[in-house]
Amino acid sequence: MRIFLVLLLSIFFSTKVANAQYTSQKDAMYIATLKAVVNYKINDEENLSDIEDLRQNLRFNQRLQKMLDKLKNTRTKNSTNKKVYNILLKAGEEIYKELD
Repeated sequence: MRIFLVLLLSIFFSTKVANAQYTSQKDAMYIATLKAVVNYKINDEENLSDIEDLRQNLRFNQRLQKMLDKLKNTRTKNSTNKKVYNILLKAGEEIYKELD
């Protein structure tokens, strides 16, 4: 009986681990898709000159750096970081589904 209970619990927990791994892989897939599309669109003819102008704009770069300083790439993420991450995931998911 104990062996059955241990086996049942191990199956239950391994299923949760598998679901968590699938979810994190799916999230990574959406973020990677978003990054690839953004990199592709940055080099788009329509955007290229505007992007280059922004890269030369000192005021914009300073403001952008201040915004990026609010984000963290650590496990202990703040609420702003979590909100931004969720926005990126949603955008990546929408783009992935649109292009798939």
